[in-house]
Amino acid sequence: MSHTVKNISVVYNPINQNNTFTSGDFISGQVILDVANDTQMQSLSVKIKGKARVCWSEHYGKTTVVYSDKEKYYSVERFFVREDKTHGNEHEMLRDPSGQPYPSVVAPGRHVYPFTFQLPLQHFPPSLEGSVGKIVYSLKAKLSRSMRISSKAKAEFHYVPSPDVSNPELMAPQYGTKEKQMKLFTSGSVSMNIKTEKMGYNLGEGLKVLAEVQNNSSRAIKPKYCLYEKYSFFARGKRKVHTHDLFKEEGEPIEPNSRKTVTKVLLIPPSLTTSILNCKVLKVEYRLRVYLDVPYASDPEIKFPVVILPLQSLSGANSATNSDFGIWNQPAGGNVYTNPLPMPPSAPPLNVVGQPGQFGAPGYDGPPLSQFPAPGQCAPPSYAGLPGQFVPSASHQSDSSAPPPYLDYQLYPQLPDHPEKS
Repeated sequence: MSHTVKNISVVYNPINQNNTFTSGDFISGQVILDVANDTQMQSLSVKIKGKARVCWSEHYGKTTVVYSDKEKYYSVERFFVREDKTHGNEHEMLRDPSGQPYPSVVAPGRHVYPFTFQLPLQHFPPSLEGSVGKIVYSLKAKLSRSMRISSKAKAEFHYVPSPDVSNPELMAPQYGTKEKQMKLFTSGSVSMNIKTEKMGYNLGEGLKVLAEVQNNSSRAIKPKYCLYEKYSFFARGKRKVHTHDLFKEEGEPIEPNSRKTVTKVLLIPPSLTTSILNCKVLKVEYRLRVYLDVPYASDPEIKFPVVILPLQSLSGANSATNSDFGIWNQPAGGNVYTNPLPMPPSAPPLNVVGQPGQFGAPGYDGPPLSQFPAPGQCAPPSYAGLPGQFVPSASHQSDSSAPPPYLDYQLYPQLPDHPEKS
């Protein structure tokens, strides 16, 4: 920052207690410029953008290879001042509250430039800060002057997509079946039929599991439950995977030569990030693993996808009713941190760069029991993705045989082999 430009900053006004924004919301704020002397500006602008990016390195002997990729959701820039207008459009220029152009020369002191954006109605992945990848939504201010280094400022805002609770695929029940013949130290066989009520769950909600277990073996067995998360990062045809067990629980032993139906309710931790399934370069997924702990033998298991839904936005009063995505001038009154500016009129729609990818999630198609839904009612069709945040430190692996990130790969084949024994 030069001696002439004392400070430049960009701030926005929260619209709810969680300080989050969702599709269609208006985000208002100000670019604040403090200068010590008369200042000639070539341009002064504010930009809103959203993007996802991953980057990591791997070592092969003495060679280090860097893998990186990004996905751009939107990037729109508007100018308060722009001397060179040969490469711009008139709709990119902003005017002061009286409708006049902003002057390119400002006197010493503080100058406030208000703005308002409307977020597009498309569903984008939520904000995320991970170990080798992140999803960032931000506002950026930039001041350009002749023969000077540009002065910049940035403010990130937290984006949370609206939950797609109307998606019937998320509410459809899931079921699976597994049978195993014992060998060596344990004789006989065991089988299980497992059902879950649905695929999509809210934070803090109970996940109900119905298990019917037939133990025809010579030993007592225990049903066990494990919920784990899986983070996948994609770049240049390479995949990096992190997995982490969230919790494990077990049921009562089932004696030899007996049949038992048990119901278990597992609490979804309220601190989890929501699922991210609509991003090209990273994914956040959850799995429920139900298995039988068989002594002296490998454990038969069934896995179900679990989609963690985002919290309902509290910003309904500021949500848009159209698909416009624009910016307007606003008067600068009020506290810039706490008082939202008046809702602006509609503006011409702008192009949004990059549509989120989609992701298929097959369901189970095992034979149902009499109390289970009939076949065809429980195998959910492909699921188009929902979102979440934060990558914990966990065991990781790389998979050079993974498909490039732009392919529409399937959910289950992506899962790394999970240890058989808990």
